[in-house]
Amino acid sequence: MGPILIMKTKAAKRWIDRTIITFMAALGVVMLLPFAWLFSMSFRSPAEAYKMPPSFLPPSLDFKNYWAVLTSSIPFLQIYWNSVEVAVLVTLGQLVTCTLAAFAFARLTFPGRDSIFFVMLVGLMFPAQVTIIPIYLGFAQVGLLNRPIGLVLMYLTSSFGVFLVRQFMRSQPKALEEAALMDGAGYLKIFYRISLPQLRPALSALGIITFTQTWNYYFQARVLLEPQRAMTLPIAMDLLRGYLASGNLSVVMAAMSMAVLPVILIFLLAQKLVIEGVTMSGIKN
Repeated sequence: MGPILIMKTKAAKRWIDRTIITFMAALGVVMLLPFAWLFSMSFRSPAEAYKMPPSFLPPSLDFKNYWAVLTSSIPFLQIYWNSVEVAVLVTLGQLVTCTLAAFAFARLTFPGRDSIFFVMLVGLMFPAQVTIIPIYLGFAQVGLLNRPIGLVLMYLTSSFGVFLVRQFMRSQPKALEEAALMDGAGYLKIFYRISLPQLRPALSALGIITFTQTWNYYFQARVLLEPQRAMTLPIAMDLLRGYLASGNLSVVMAAMSMAVLPVILIFLLAQKLVIEGVTMSGIKN
């Protein structure tokens, strides 16, 4: 009876695994449908975009909508470059500042460390709308309004990023760092030679999360960036959509397709590291 029960248990487990995989695959297809519909709409003419009943596949691959975006009165390429510049600089800045701060909170002992960390986490409770007025007034005083670099300076560091990397770092063994400290190595050398190489999953997760969030900033950019040549992509989508959504839907979809591609590609290339980084960051408090 023992071997038979084991075989039945294994068979049941296989069926459960297959059921879960099938369900997750179906859920994944459902989640991808809006993106597929987005790209499909970008190849349609305006008449096809509103055709009823709608067809999922476009009648032909017409790139006129993409050309219309590039030749519109809105400087789309300049706006695209602004978004790339802001997202890349913010991501690099947070990878540096958040990692150094996380190392201090996780590995160093100094007066008020836990209190400072608590106050920093409290800042996560306040939305951007609460702080945008003093930021706007301060930027107006120093001449940073209507300049993409101002948006970069707002987010060179992040409480969430410090928390994520700190939690991941606290899950790593301290033996090598303590041994290096006993051998006379300084904290910067320990950080660069020992701690930093272990942080690849956490830094990958932080980098992709930061890039995606910065790429999609709308409210902050809408307040701080007024001229079209200083805008970022979320505002450009709003301009293309037109007043009361009176713009060409197919052209808007083409612009959105070009805007969403970098985020999709980056996530697909590093999704494993993102999952690992987020998972490992919660192992140890």
